[in-house]
Amino acid sequence: LDEIVSQGKLVSDEIIINLLSKRLEAGEAKGEAGFILDGFPRTEILEGVTDIDLVINLKLREEALLAKCLGRRICSECGGNYNVACIDIKGENGNPGMYMGPLLPPPHCASKLITRSDDKEEVVRERLRIYNEKSRPVEEFYRRRGKLLEFDLPGGIPESWPKLLQALNLEDPEDKQSAAA
Repeated sequence: LDEIVSQGKLVSDEIIINLLSKRLEAGEAKGEAGFILDGFPRTEILEGVTDIDLVINLKLREEALLAKCLGRRICSECGGNYNVACIDIKGENGNPGMYMGPLLPPPHCASKLITRSDDKEEVVRERLRIYNEKSRPVEEFYRRRGKLLEFDLPGGIPESWPKLLQALNLEDPEDKQSAAA
């Protein structure tokens, strides 16, 4: 898998479905009630694996997505994931601005950061091109079934999480706890 990903290629649906099926079975045995996939599926293949109630298409401007991919860093010692990119896009032509701050490492990891081998601009652009090409039919598949929620990310996690929960008519348990405290 590392070799496939480092070349900027996508892991085959068959490999992912095999891993996912095992993980879903284990999660169901533990009482888990849902899951989130990032960048998958790229076909309607999940229909034969599990029941799908809702598909959320998290949409991010390509310029922001590219910058975030190029800003990814991993601590070579502990394996922690960080991002050094600071996205600050000014609003124009009726489009809102966007700010996504960096996810910086703690001081003891700062000098040990490495870049993923597949996070090169040409590799990321090709990966995005392939993903966009393959994802359109899947989006349409779930849209026709009334199971697709399009969600434009307004920024980083602090800006996006509450708005996503609101779009899903869910509450954030941490907000409830802090309000009660």
